[in-house]
Amino acid sequence: MSRRRADTLDSQDSLEPDDDVMPYSDDETDDELDASSEGEPAEPAGPPGAPQPPVEARTSEVGWKVKVNDRPYHHLPEFQKKVFLCIKKSKYSGNGIKTYKYNVLTFIPLNLYEQFKRVANLYFLALLILQIIPDITTLPWYTTLIPLVIVLGVTAIKDLVDDLARHRMDKEINNRKCDVLQDGRFQELRWMDIQVGDVVRLKKNDFVPADILLLSSSNPNSLCYVETAELDGETNLKFKFGLRVTDERLQEERQLAQFDALIDCEEPNNRLDKFTGTMLWDREQHPLDLDSMLLRGCKIRNTDHCHGVVIFAGADTKIMRNGGKTRFKRTRIDELMNYMVYTIFMLLILIAAGLAIGHSFWYEEIGTKAWYLYDGKDQDASYRGFLSFWGYIIVLNTMVPISLYVSVEVIRLGQSKFINWDLQMYYAEKDTPAKARTTTLNEQLGQIEYIFSDKTGTLTQNIMQFKKCNISGISYGNPTTAEGVALDRGRPVDFSWNDLADKKFQFMDHSLVAIVRSRKDKPAMEFFKLLSLCHTVMVEHKDDELVYQAASPDEGALVTAARNFGFVFLSRTQDTITIRELDQEKTYGMLALLDFNSDRKRMSIILKFPDGRIRLYCKGADTVIYERLSPNSQHKETTQTALDAFANETLRTLCLCYKDISAEEYDTWARNHKEAQVAMVDRDAALDRVYEQIESNLMLIGATAIEDKLQDGVPETIATLAKADIKIWVLTGDKKETAENIGYSCCLLTDDMTIHYGEDVNEKLTARQGNRRNNPRAHYGQKKQKDEPFLAGTGKNALIITGGWLNEILYEKKKKRRRLRLRRLGKRPQPTIPQDGQPMNDWEKEMRQIDFVNMACECEAVICCRVTPKQKGNVVSLVKKYKKAVTLSIGDGANDVNMIKTADIGIGISGQEGMQAVMSSDYAFAQFCYLQRLLLVHGRWSYIRMCKFLRFFFYKNFAFTLVHFWYSFFSGYSSQVGYEDWFITLYNLCYSSLPVLLVGLLDQDVNDKLCLKFPKLYLPGQQGALFNFRNFFISLFHGIFTSLIIFFIPYGAFLQTMGQDGEAPSDYQSFAVVTASSLIFIVNLQISLDTSYWTFVNCFAVLGSIAIYFGITFDVQSAGIHVIFPSIFTFTGAASNALRQPYLWLTIILTVGISLLPVICIQFLHKTIWPSVGDKVQKNRKKYEMEMEEEEKKKKPPAFQRGQRSRRSAYAFSHSSGYADLIASGRSIRRRPTAQGGPQDSIREANPRQAENI
Repeated sequence: MSRRRADTLDSQDSLEPDDDVMPYSDDETDDELDASSEGEPAEPAGPPGAPQPPVEARTSEVGWKVKVNDRPYHHLPEFQKKVFLCIKKSKYSGNGIKTYKYNVLTFIPLNLYEQFKRVANLYFLALLILQIIPDITTLPWYTTLIPLVIVLGVTAIKDLVDDLARHRMDKEINNRKCDVLQDGRFQELRWMDIQVGDVVRLKKNDFVPADILLLSSSNPNSLCYVETAELDGETNLKFKFGLRVTDERLQEERQLAQFDALIDCEEPNNRLDKFTGTMLWDREQHPLDLDSMLLRGCKIRNTDHCHGVVIFAGADTKIMRNGGKTRFKRTRIDELMNYMVYTIFMLLILIAAGLAIGHSFWYEEIGTKAWYLYDGKDQDASYRGFLSFWGYIIVLNTMVPISLYVSVEVIRLGQSKFINWDLQMYYAEKDTPAKARTTTLNEQLGQIEYIFSDKTGTLTQNIMQFKKCNISGISYGNPTTAEGVALDRGRPVDFSWNDLADKKFQFMDHSLVAIVRSRKDKPAMEFFKLLSLCHTVMVEHKDDELVYQAASPDEGALVTAARNFGFVFLSRTQDTITIRELDQEKTYGMLALLDFNSDRKRMSIILKFPDGRIRLYCKGADTVIYERLSPNSQHKETTQTALDAFANETLRTLCLCYKDISAEEYDTWARNHKEAQVAMVDRDAALDRVYEQIESNLMLIGATAIEDKLQDGVPETIATLAKADIKIWVLTGDKKETAENIGYSCCLLTDDMTIHYGEDVNEKLTARQGNRRNNPRAHYGQKKQKDEPFLAGTGKNALIITGGWLNEILYEKKKKRRRLRLRRLGKRPQPTIPQDGQPMNDWEKEMRQIDFVNMACECEAVICCRVTPKQKGNVVSLVKKYKKAVTLSIGDGANDVNMIKTADIGIGISGQEGMQAVMSSDYAFAQFCYLQRLLLVHGRWSYIRMCKFLRFFFYKNFAFTLVHFWYSFFSGYSSQVGYEDWFITLYNLCYSSLPVLLVGLLDQDVNDKLCLKFPKLYLPGQQGALFNFRNFFISLFHGIFTSLIIFFIPYGAFLQTMGQDGEAPSDYQSFAVVTASSLIFIVNLQISLDTSYWTFVNCFAVLGSIAIYFGITFDVQSAGIHVIFPSIFTFTGAASNALRQPYLWLTIILTVGISLLPVICIQFLHKTIWPSVGDKVQKNRKKYEMEMEEEEKKKKPPAFQRGQRSRRSAYAFSHSSGYADLIASGRSIRRRPTAQGGPQDSIREANPRQAENI
């Protein structure tokens, strides 16, 4: 469908949306909408009856002026914009890209500022300040300073490494070279030095550095071929062409240097399908459109060189505008952890306040009466209680451990490295490893509920293969010998007899080759002759080889198949086409080329044979071809059966047919055709009617079947993820038929599913909305009310919806704003009843969105087709907003960047030409099938490890800190500590950190193969079952229990005791050593009980931590170090004195035993009476491993079979017009006239159809 018709449909709200039109006209950025609404007048400018200016004709549409070869012009005051206070700069962006955050000067202050935005770091800084105050401090200042410096330093180093990587990437892109016209000649400049208005020269295989208006090229008529893989992931070429006037007059360097046109065009925006402007040159205006624009990210192909002028640079380019906003992503565990830290902080304040009140009463009742407690300070009880409050804030600060954050960062960094090093996610074919581009989201990979995937280049390889065909009712393509004997497994046909064959082409049926080479089967000869003649493919001779450039991969596959079977397309001119039929070269006259469009679903060519015959060849979708077949056509039933069989194998099919035309019939039709070509009103419809006249009474030849090749393992991956209760939505710009066909190919759609389309969805949602309007009191304000399900019944459902219907259903933003503007301008009164299906208010619009999300989520599969990049992001946002679900987006092109940035996790498919998606992603790998390993193995392990780490970390710090709380009851609530100062400093750094850190890095309950075999193991992560407030309070009470045991058992042992030497070691220092030793044994043995996966490193960490504790304790409590630092090391000889007493060792053993025995019992009960799925799998691990080994030995590739339902396959064609207009106009073939600036005699069309696939 032409753009003109699409725009007409868009403007008519009463019409239903067209499924084949991508609604780019509605794809605006939020900035554009905000700007437009801000500029709206509150009142009409004149009387109500006076004519008003058009609403859409805003200055923003034509406010971008570019003067060619005049850099100072763009810095004039009228083009300045205020950036800060009175500082102004040009509104035209430079071409440099900046994604880094720091430079040499700003790194330290900016990084510290960002780190201290974290509440925890500010909290510890405040503690450090409190510890400097002598009246308050109960701990030395270094107990907080040392951990704080380590945390800030480790985080800063990590941020620095990440930012250096961004610096390198920016430098690599910004320092690419390009020829720019400076001082009258082309000079090599860096991309970052290019400015708006510069004339640039691009060569073959160069990337386009900015959005450039094409002026001229080395090809005839300034034709330029570009590859848009960076934009949309597609590798088939698109063509662009310059204006006729620039093509004729701007070929030489001297002419380009004198070029001084003024270009007036639209403001920078994100619409990949739209560009409007005018060029004023030599007092003449020339219209500009997208056909002349080379967008940044495209690659020049099959064009030796071309010239262009920069219109948009850097951040103003369309590819950058399509990127969406960069969002700061945080995991659910991060959010939970913050709430838990706030909970701990409130608990800390309450405990400190209670102990401070206790100290006030104690001092009033006991402290004032005990002369030996007098400290020489005349402070009343209340003031002492106030000081005690701050003292306990310091003493109990380890309830919020500062080392928690640095430990989490280390674990995440380690998990990211494991992803990078995973050889099973390495794609050897393109030497592409998996890459974790962020280190902060790993555990979120274990909680994914919805996956949003692109199609082209993500699920598919965008490679079409000619697999099967049917000629005269006989099907070919299965492994067969030359004699026609079917084989279970065959070898590909040897095409060495054909010197022009494509070596990459493979076909398994030897009998068809034998039939063609025998030349006895006329239908087979006609079949491949049609494929070699009826197309819009362009050919290039490169190094004595033929290189085909097709508007769609389908056409390329068909012409390549004909080439290998001996019907080789050699060349074409404006009115001829030359092929080699086996060993004879023939040239056919091309009388007319009836190109494909989305309504016709077919294309035809009318040829004049060398013997004077006139014949029409046609190929198209079976649904349209069968309606136009002659009653005398043979093999219709057998071909239909073959089409159904091909469809069940999810192959893309075409029907081929022909018609012989008499000279008189052609002459009559040609006159009608010429009249339709020059029609001033509704030209496209007139042409379609003329095409209908000639495309009738066709004779069927056969059918082709093309495989849209999926990436390896896509169906298996989707099936496995579905078992893990992960829902997959496909968001694609492709047509509905193509998207549905791929849905069946990859097993996302199955035969037992009921498919609902846009009109069905709209009807159901409108009915629900009507009920709500009829009974507003029952529904208003009840967003979370559970309504009846939309899709009744227990069967499986799927939803397929197009971008146009999506806008209709969700009350697309621009239409609402347009009505709002018209209302404000006085053209339409405020509606009191619903009009045009629009919402009455924002609440109704929001309820409509909630209804759509609820209905879509009732389906097993959702496919959104013909959607724009902005719509992809909006769909992801809706699910995030209303389902509170963890989402993942995966894509490979710039059109996927918006949804990649919007989702909680964004994944880019790397290894393709286009890397824009990878640069915006959180994770990148080369194949979609690696997704199951990333989620079910790495994601699940990361989630389990992080949950186990956090639960234990909170536990060990509660057990450690609350000993001070119990000690306060025996120390007059005086903020005294229960341990030695250095033990408090080193507890989280040295004595207990390594074992729990290794559990967070290495632990796994089952191995990777079992994770993939049992996808249900993934469910606890989706439910958030392993770390929540319930687990947090369990860790809290476990810590309270342990601290009670650690304090009161040694307290009872020390209450009335006598040592072997007759001394009573019942002093505070000996007590501190015993409690500390008991704590170290308990926490290290406790983490041992929680460890599922033992390695040498884990054993070393547990034993090493205990050894380090005793080694450091004996050192810091030795007499030698006390002599050197008497005020810092005060526990002289305490450890050696206490730990030589056997009964104190018995006390430690008793404490450890009583602490761990309940834990062992509870774990035993859980694993035997209430085992989880993981426990069951772990218990039978060896049995399952043996089963998997046997399965791998017996494994054979299964024959694909999708069921018996007859279904039309998607027609194998481009999604927009082909190269027909380009060929018919002769622009790609005619030679450039030698005289510059003179008129050209041949026909040139003003607005050729665009062949670009969005």
